Amino acid sequence: MTAVDLIIFGATGDLSARKLFPALYQLDAAKLLQEDLRIAAVGRQQQSVDDFRQDLRQKMSGYMREAIDDAVWARFIGRLDYLASDFAEPQAFVALSDWLDDRRVSLFYLATPPSLFSTICEGLHDDQCLRGPCRIVLEKPIGESLATSSQVNETLARFFDERDIYRIDHYLGKETVQNLLVLRFANRFINSQWDQSCIDHVQITVAERVGIEGRWAYYDGVGQLRDMVQNHLMQLLCLVAMEPPNSLEAESIRDEKVKIVKALRPIDAETVKEHVVRGQYSQGVINSQPVPGYLEEEGCELTDSNTETFVAIKAYVDNWRWSGVPFYLRTGKRMPDKVTEIIIQYKALPHHIFGEGQGAEPNRLTIRLQPNEGIEMSMVSKRQSLKDKLSLQTHTLNFDFREDGDIDRIPDAYERLFLDAINGDPSLFVGREEIEESWRWCDQIISACEQADVTVSTYQAGSWGPSKSELLIDRDGRSWNV
Repeated sequence: MTAVDLIIFGATGDLSARKLFPALYQLDAAKLLQEDLRIAAVGRQQQSVDDFRQDLRQKMSGYMREAIDDAVWARFIGRLDYLASDFAEPQAFVALSDWLDDRRVSLFYLATPPSLFSTICEGLHDDQCLRGPCRIVLEKPIGESLATSSQVNETLARFFDERDIYRIDHYLGKETVQNLLVLRFANRFINSQWDQSCIDHVQITVAERVGIEGRWAYYDGVGQLRDMVQNHLMQLLCLVAMEPPNSLEAESIRDEKVKIVKALRPIDAETVKEHVVRGQYSQGVINSQPVPGYLEEEGCELTDSNTETFVAIKAYVDNWRWSGVPFYLRTGKRMPDKVTEIIIQYKALPHHIFGEGQGAEPNRLTIRLQPNEGIEMSMVSKRQSLKDKLSLQTHTLNFDFREDGDIDRIPDAYERLFLDAINGDPSLFVGREEIEESWRWCDQIISACEQADVTVSTYQAGSWGPSKSELLIDRDGRSWNV
């Protein structure tokens, strides 16, 4: 296996301390990293490597549940160098160029604002850092529209082959998301009933308790549709709806996901009010603690804003498998709980034979990503009773991932994604066409909302969104799972 150098840009940022370095530490603790893997942390702050290591350990300790093991830490920091660099300055990466080894794969990880992607790529090229085999990993967002996304991708294409570009959507690294592929394509009894003949509707919910976490200036120009629907919810929808790929190769999986995005029914100015609800949180209470409204958040200097912190969408995939099956998508901030789940609601039986009031409840498959990863299936069985001969009850079959595995914790998504990027496996990363087709669909919704004047409806922090989101699904004779 070719030796790898991992170079992390934005190494002193919050994401690096909260997610990236803890993931690498855990991989080292599990002895899954190559013994000769080197890591260069690149940041703007002028400091020694010892100061960086000491500061990093302190920050990581505040985010990790487990105490840092001294022996593992000693091995881990033995891989770790620090290089100070002002990305915008000429010859910013000369020191990095000297550090790199042409015989090894250079894996560049850009944990920086997207506005710096082009600057860093051009600097790497100009300072001769792209000499040997190279890969690049990028955090979302890849643009803020189809036009800006295409610009970012064109810049990347100037310096890297598409097969060497790893666009992260960290949801794809979650154990439950990967298990969705196994659930669908390794179980005949599920796969054979995964279509419009058996499924009534699908719900995908990504709910967050937090607000905008001090990012008001950034978030107010983005909103929940761009921040969450275009990437996380779109990926979950694709994995639920896609056809079986020919293999687990990256291109095969990506091709099937692209087909789903292209099959999404357009939502235009004439239909948007029936299919989209936008909301914005006001003051409320979460966990018995008062929280501010969106317009009272730190950094807000406006008295009014039409940026959505909540969005619900009724979408349709117009193909044979999903004809007539609605996909209800919902995501918001300042919700009562942190929940990410997919609900597969099966259709009711066409005829009930168990007497008055004994109709069997339709089966429901729940795929939980947060807070506790696992899969549940509601099943109907006979109640154990001599008094009632055929009294029915609903049971839940629960497959909790924490109780099944060869490790005592569920790995963080970044651990899987780092491991795959280091090993050159792009199957859990997002392709250019996926990104751009997703933006195309979302851009149309954004434009339709503007044309039809779909303004935000206020919802109280600690609630499940505006009442209109309940009507969106209630008028179809259905209801949200939570």
